[in-house]
Amino acid sequence: MTNSTAKKWAVDTAHSSVDFSVKHMMISKVKGSFHEFSADVAADPQDLTGADISFSIKVNSIDTRSQDRDNHLRSADFFEVETYPEITFRSTDIKKTGEDEYEMTGDVTIKDVTRQETFKVEYEGSGQDPWGNQKVGFTADGKINRKNYGLTWNQTLETGGVLVGEDIKINLQIQAQEA
Repeated sequence: MTNSTAKKWAVDTAHSSVDFSVKHMMISKVKGSFHEFSADVAADPQDLTGADISFSIKVNSIDTRSQDRDNHLRSADFFEVETYPEITFRSTDIKKTGEDEYEMTGDVTIKDVTRQETFKVEYEGSGQDPWGNQKVGFTADGKINRKNYGLTWNQTLETGGVLVGEDIKINLQIQAQEA
């Protein structure tokens, strides 16, 4: 339920990003991004506790800077983009934890699995662009376990351990414009 001072905001995808990282071979991290995403946001940026936020990511837009890896991630071994083309998030609870800091809990759906996850969100500020548009910025960080969503493919390494870590770190940099 939105609060009475909530306004509609449109995500400026040219100035926003959806990034992730995962351990590779237990020794380094592979980073990637999703380039196509959208959001429906009704919020008072000064107080997110009453915000209504939903987010959708086009899985086919995954980019880890390796076409072979991206195609493998799109396959039935991982995301099955032909059957499950989107990852979605819908906020269910937002708690203020400090000045301009929040914990946002919501339903994340990957493939056919929906689970509650919590992300740390920080209000970065607001301002007016050169064309008179009101803009706001947010950062969101969190971590999910990919196996909880049926993303279980892995390969055992000859030296012990596995090729792909379980925990996926997520970082969103969001700039939005009053709609």
